[in-house]
Amino acid sequence: MADSRRWVWWGVALGACLFVYFLHPILTPFLIAIVLAYMFDPVVDRLERFGFSRTWGVITVFALFIVILMTLLLVLVPMLAKQLLKLYELAPQILDWLQHSAMPWVQAKLGLSDGFWKFDKIKAAITEHMGQTTDIVGVVLSQATASSLALIGFLANLVLIPVVAFYLLRDWDIMMAKIRSLLPREREEQIVSLAKECHDVLGAFVRGQLLVMLALGVIYSAGLMLLGLELGLLIGLMAGLAAIVPYMGFIIGIGAALTAGLFQFGGDLYPMIGIVAVFMVGQALEGMVLTPLLVGDRIGLHPVAVIFAILAGGELFGFTGVLLALPVAAVIMVLVRHVHDLYKDSQVYKGEEPEL
Repeated sequence: MADSRRWVWWGVALGACLFVYFLHPILTPFLIAIVLAYMFDPVVDRLERFGFSRTWGVITVFALFIVILMTLLLVLVPMLAKQLLKLYELAPQILDWLQHSAMPWVQAKLGLSDGFWKFDKIKAAITEHMGQTTDIVGVVLSQATASSLALIGFLANLVLIPVVAFYLLRDWDIMMAKIRSLLPREREEQIVSLAKECHDVLGAFVRGQLLVMLALGVIYSAGLMLLGLELGLLIGLMAGLAAIVPYMGFIIGIGAALTAGLFQFGGDLYPMIGIVAVFMVGQALEGMVLTPLLVGDRIGLHPVAVIFAILAGGELFGFTGVLLALPVAAVIMVLVRHVHDLYKDSQVYKGEEPEL
């Protein structure tokens, strides 16, 4: 009987893998909707405690989310488009500096051979494309409208995501209760306990680390723009996104900001000190305020596990795999922890002889 149950569970796991493999091209909007429902469920639950019905709580959360999102898009998209165009125009100058200043210095310090790195072809390619167009938004739109079918599919997914997320969020508690009612009775408590651990691990990342990333993006962007850095918004948002791995956002952001500042301010000391100060303040706030407040002492995903999960998911299933990577990594992390505990309590680890 135990063997038959084990085979049933293996069959369910195999069926889930095959389902994702064959249907992953259409799963993306549903997975994004599930992520939104998962993230906003605690907010709706809190509104219910204040007397809102479940439906009106979901409507309120969606209305606020759409207003904030549209405001950000109307403000940020034009600014980002201008900064992307500025970066596009600066690319040949950056390559010139790398070829004629940075690389000769590296070559002299490391004793490398002459011409070990060529930028001529890269520079020529960028210059050629700049001659063809100066409107990045136009390039993106032309690519997006190259296939009318792809554009229709994109718009359909864009409409589908909020619709699916609304119904999932409205019925979230009901679905969780039904899933729990289907669990094997003798294993219900154990499975629920494992699911709670997975929820804690994933929640510490999704609801904690993502908020930290957002806060750092705002801090870095605001600080760099106050200093007058032309690419401040772009670099700040990039550093915030890179903060998905601790310290990566700081390293990438300060490197990109100092490079941009070198070209814009000509190596003037005070703006460069200001750039360093912005990232030092951001890093201090992350360690002393943001992470303790938003993530707390919950055990999240290890940075190496995050990198590996995202790369592996993207390689196997594309963007769908990226969305599935972190939940799967959270489950695997919890299971590995329990296997570790079982091993430490086993006779194999302790070297004890079984009692007769």
